[in-house]
Amino acid sequence: MEASRLTLPYTSSLICPKRRKTREVKVGDVSIGGSHPIVIQSMTTTSTLDTKGTVDQIQRMVEVGCQIVRVTTPTMADVENLPNIRGEMKLRRIQVPLVADVHFLPQIALKACDYVEKVRINPGNFADRKRFITREYTDEEYQTELSRIRSVFVPIVAQAKKNHVALRIGTNHGSLSDRIMNRFGDTPLGMVESALEFVKIAEDENFKEIVISMKSSNPLIMIEAYRLLAAKMDELKMDYPLHLGVTEAGDGEDGRVKSSMGIGSLLADGLGDTIRVSLTEDPEAEVPVANLIAKYYTKTPDANSNQQIAPSWDLYSYQRRESIKVSNRYFEIGKKETVRVRTHLPLSSLENALELIRTLEPEAESISIDLSIPTFPVRFLEELHGKHSIFLRLAPTTSTTLSDLHSVPFDELSLPINLTWSEKGYAFKLDTFLKNRPLWLRINKAAQLPRIIQLIQTFSPKIQIGVEVEGANLIALARELASILAQTNLTPPFHLHFVADRHGTEADLLVRAPTELGSLLCDGIGDSIEISSSLKIGFNHRMAFNILQAARLRMSKTEFISCPSCGRTLFDLQETTGRIRVKTGHLKGVKIAIMGCIVNGPGEMADADFGYVGSGPGHINLYVGKECVERHIPTQEADERLIALIKKQGRWVNPT
Repeated sequence: MEASRLTLPYTSSLICPKRRKTREVKVGDVSIGGSHPIVIQSMTTTSTLDTKGTVDQIQRMVEVGCQIVRVTTPTMADVENLPNIRGEMKLRRIQVPLVADVHFLPQIALKACDYVEKVRINPGNFADRKRFITREYTDEEYQTELSRIRSVFVPIVAQAKKNHVALRIGTNHGSLSDRIMNRFGDTPLGMVESALEFVKIAEDENFKEIVISMKSSNPLIMIEAYRLLAAKMDELKMDYPLHLGVTEAGDGEDGRVKSSMGIGSLLADGLGDTIRVSLTEDPEAEVPVANLIAKYYTKTPDANSNQQIAPSWDLYSYQRRESIKVSNRYFEIGKKETVRVRTHLPLSSLENALELIRTLEPEAESISIDLSIPTFPVRFLEELHGKHSIFLRLAPTTSTTLSDLHSVPFDELSLPINLTWSEKGYAFKLDTFLKNRPLWLRINKAAQLPRIIQLIQTFSPKIQIGVEVEGANLIALARELASILAQTNLTPPFHLHFVADRHGTEADLLVRAPTELGSLLCDGIGDSIEISSSLKIGFNHRMAFNILQAARLRMSKTEFISCPSCGRTLFDLQETTGRIRVKTGHLKGVKIAIMGCIVNGPGEMADADFGYVGSGPGHINLYVGKECVERHIPTQEADERLIALIKKQGRWVNPT
């Protein structure tokens, strides 16, 4: 079935979300799904053969709120050391369920069922070797392959059933099997079909203690895959819990932005029962981020939804919302134009504003100022106006008239729709006054929707009209307005304005802004964005550009796709990532994947321009896209060989 033809029974929840109802799956004494809260997971980065190091890390993870811990088991020796880890955990009185992470070898998954509460298998490399070979499968050949998979998977299902062990069917965009790739492509639909093949085998054995995941390093692909999965499961009357995660998210702000955009957006839509934030950092750093995401975006399964407005856009494949273009003297906004960033400059910062603006990276393009007469510092605005576009936002309580604004330089004007206006002749006066500058009508409550539609109809096409959406329920408000406008011939561009709580911390903003702005951007809604908070202007400005980059809408710096460390990692991932970032972080728009091993490495090259992948102890393979172009390079030479490869491909520029 084509993705675009799927129906989604919970579409109304995208306006007023409620959590999708799922079955309860027990992982030891922890329950996932049902009416239970979101469960927080993480994964050790140590070798599973290192009993003390692994338990030390588990202890630190549990102390910050981790409820389920995953360990990697690449070899039988790793599996056989699990009882020693259990013994040390018992001595320290650490009680937390363990998950064995298995790739490639079914016999390891079978043995792991004797020692852990859950086993994760990856359908893409389960009993398969990826060769990236293009071939056509006849239906008979395809079924033969499925029969082979069934023969090695059924014994694992039987052992899991016998030992009351749950299974996670964990599909990764970067490691789909050749069989799936050749029938469904490297797509979200391929990810869904890959997982459901294994689920159906388990169901044939009357086994339903299953959790499913659809991970990608690209939040947009990840969101689409989970939506497709939910739709397909509803169609098949399946109710398995969902494990959410953005894999290879990276570290620092970038990793938090990507993770929040993918995980938070889905939780806000009511999808998800357990989450893991994957950072290229120590695993105990992942847990507080996951807790914050769950805190802000968890929905209860029994929440009531009164709205029944179906989204006007395709939920399963990205397409930007159609809009007209509006222009100021510097650039155009809307239609297929680059999504713009407005940098919010509060009144309190005007005294040293010019100095602040000069330090912003990337360079500011539009400055947003909240002012009302008589507080306009006209001299300051005149100086600023010569270098940047000025976006002027008037407060609802202002008594400003058009005559007050005649001497004030600005490129775009925002007015709240609840100002007292004289409707008679007003459109003409604004047309004369604005002189081809855009007017943005500001809305922050659903109750204002009829009024803003009326005003857009009144002013169009005499004036360039855009809509500025802000408020406490930004996602629902922007989606509802987009759905209503889709039923008309009105297509104003949208400016999305995230206003943070004035007591919010950087950690809060790194979760909330990417979720709320990113959720809409991944739906194709939004032509410009802005973040207002009490934090530093530079932080808000940088965050907005990071959000656009995470949504793959605007590349303003190097993109690093960096997997989290685990026992399979063949080099110090954090140190290596930091070192490569220093050497290549000036390459705007270049995507570099840094992978500790080959589990997802070659597949994730599909979303990267260059790959740096561990091939063995002390050695690296280099990739261009999915193609391995240099093999078994000594680690001490690998950085310079990567730079030489980037130069050879014509993507290198010297740092300024």
